[in-house]
Amino acid sequence: MTLVLDGVVKSYDGFEFGPVDLTVGQEVLSVLGPSGSGKTTLLSLVAGMLEPERGSITLDGRELVGTPLEEREVGVVFQEGALFPHMTGRENVEYAATGRGRVDELVEMLEIGSVLDRRPAALSGGERQRVALARTLAADPNALLLDEPLSSLDSPIRRRLRDQLHDLFASLDIPVVYVTHDQRAATVLGDRLAVLRAGQVDQLGTPEAVLNRPESAFVARFTGSENVFEARVAGRDGEAVLRVGDAALPTDGDVTVGTTVTACVRPSRIRLVPPESARATALTGTVRRLLNEGDEYRVTVAGEGWEMTTRTRHATVERVGVRQGSTVRLSIPADAVHVISAD
Repeated sequence: MTLVLDGVVKSYDGFEFGPVDLTVGQEVLSVLGPSGSGKTTLLSLVAGMLEPERGSITLDGRELVGTPLEEREVGVVFQEGALFPHMTGRENVEYAATGRGRVDELVEMLEIGSVLDRRPAALSGGERQRVALARTLAADPNALLLDEPLSSLDSPIRRRLRDQLHDLFASLDIPVVYVTHDQRAATVLGDRLAVLRAGQVDQLGTPEAVLNRPESAFVARFTGSENVFEARVAGRDGEAVLRVGDAALPTDGDVTVGTTVTACVRPSRIRLVPPESARATALTGTVRRLLNEGDEYRVTVAGEGWEMTTRTRHATVERVGVRQGSTVRLSIPADAVHVISAD
């Protein structure tokens, strides 16, 4: 099964979607983007809730444009997890199921056995979403579209379901389009990532490529590279370095001495080291912000004309002696400094 969008365009309420070209094979395509970027529009066009003004949408070679919703064989789970209100959870799932065994499998995986005898009005938002997901999967669709199906779940359940859904989606052998604001879910579940901006696909690639080699400053910032900056390329000991204020950053990018570049460094690639560290690639600065974010600390360090943010474990903060206003050093490997564009 292959889902193909070819030159798809849709305009409404002052918003222009497209032209968009996408091919989704037997894989999970995670779609990221800010609010209003066109994520839900993309799903609605494939599902048949919207019709494009131009372009074609095919599933396994069959044109979907103009095909009624009920004949598209596309499963959809939107954020609100809409269910038939007059049916219990079990009746909702069994209504769509192709076989009893499938129902039992999904009930166990999605942990909904205790709520199946209730009607939707008596379910929490997370319970409704899980029942809606079970109902959609029970129909064995030829393509699956999901719009934030885990957003209302408690964090422990969301983490468990991410792992379980990864295995489930891999076994489906159909195109899966997974729209989310959760970057972790996008990278755990997605074989590829598409980042949307203003109705366009800004970048498409593997999670590793999009996160570590963003093609625009927008993609870098949106996917978590807080450290986006302009730098001047200079030479040192026969090697190119990026000058930002009084800092000299190594890079293995293809740069030309004397030019100005836009570059980024993911916070996870920056290491805090003690102030007495003799590492050649380390920068010395002052801790400007120290935020405890639960599993890790977010630490912002500033020097003369530069500022870098890193995310680090509690043990490292204690070992290095990181405090508000303290002096620390940052170790940044050359392959962590990605050059986005050059002038």
